[in-house]
Amino acid sequence: MYYALTGTHSGLAETQGRACRYPAQVAPFLGLPDEPTEQDWADAASLLGVGHSAALMRPELPLPENFKLVQQFDLVQLVAPESFGVEDPQAVVLDADDVPEMLALTELTEPGPFRTRTIEFGGYLGLREQGALIAMAGERCRPPGYVEISAVCTDPAYRGKGLATRLIRAVAAGIEQTGARPFLHTGGTNLQAIRLYESLGFAVSNRMKVLVVEPV
Repeated sequence: MYYALTGTHSGLAETQGRACRYPAQVAPFLGLPDEPTEQDWADAASLLGVGHSAALMRPELPLPENFKLVQQFDLVQLVAPESFGVEDPQAVVLDADDVPEMLALTELTEPGPFRTRTIEFGGYLGLREQGALIAMAGERCRPPGYVEISAVCTDPAYRGKGLATRLIRAVAAGIEQTGARPFLHTGGTNLQAIRLYESLGFAVSNRMKVLVVEPV
């Protein structure tokens, strides 16, 4: 996450010293350098503010006294096979005007954090039925050489029709056109999703823990 925040997404990042984060209404992630110093943690605490939490994808880091652990959960990272993307002529590009519908769909389906400014990551595609948004997927973090597929969700009334798979492939097609490799995350206990992604050719590349931390 740190390398996405200090690289491709540096224009989105809020920083203090070497600590960085996405704005709260974009995404909940905090980034720290590989070996954070006491000053880095102090800067991170100042950046978040007491009472405000953020997700840290660095479970090996011991938390200093000025931070507390709020929550911890398992995450599985999967990388797409080569030449995976397929454009979908029915997929429409989603933009800021679509955010109210996107928020309603993600509230209904809970694919992970999606907030009022998450659209700024870009690359969001949707499928509509009689004008209503029924499925969507988009891009999120951009570590060097990779782009994450995120916010994959389908209205429960339209599940079982392969809409999510179509959108994953369509988003992947756009990522591959930039020369990057698509990847995604799902919950470590979401065996159904893991099996689905593996059936599409995705390979597990990492198993990790995410810490939700808060300065005290």
